[in-house]
Amino acid sequence: MSESVVLKFDEVEKLERGGGVVSTPLVVPSVRPNAAFTTGISSFPAGSSAPMHKHNCDEQVTLLSGEAEVDIEGKRTRLKAYDSTYVAAGKEHYFLNVGDEPMVILWIYGSDHVTRTFAGSDVEVAHLTAEDSLAPRD
Repeated sequence: MSESVVLKFDEVEKLERGGGVVSTPLVVPSVRPNAAFTTGISSFPAGSSAPMHKHNCDEQVTLLSGEAEVDIEGKRTRLKAYDSTYVAAGKEHYFLNVGDEPMVILWIYGSDHVTRTFAGSDVEVAHLTAEDSLAPRD
């Protein structure tokens, strides 16, 4: 039987992801090994986005604050606070901050082992590692 855990947001170590993006990992393997999912919150500065990418598992993202657009497989949709997306494994996508304030998202992956493959590459990188930088790509 697993133990329950309370995660205090202000006490969780923040990760600089590149391009001014800051992530706060919540339910991740280091905190809850063998959890059925992976979660966290990321903040993107005005005008920034994650590069186009895909994951090895399903992803749900909820916009908590700010203004955003999501591009899923070439289809762009405007989002407002609390709008949510479901992106199936293997579908290329990215989120873009289109406002003047930080865009803050809650992400939930349907796996305890998450990888990212950036568009134009066939190299899978482990989620939240140095290779998983969200800095703009050339």
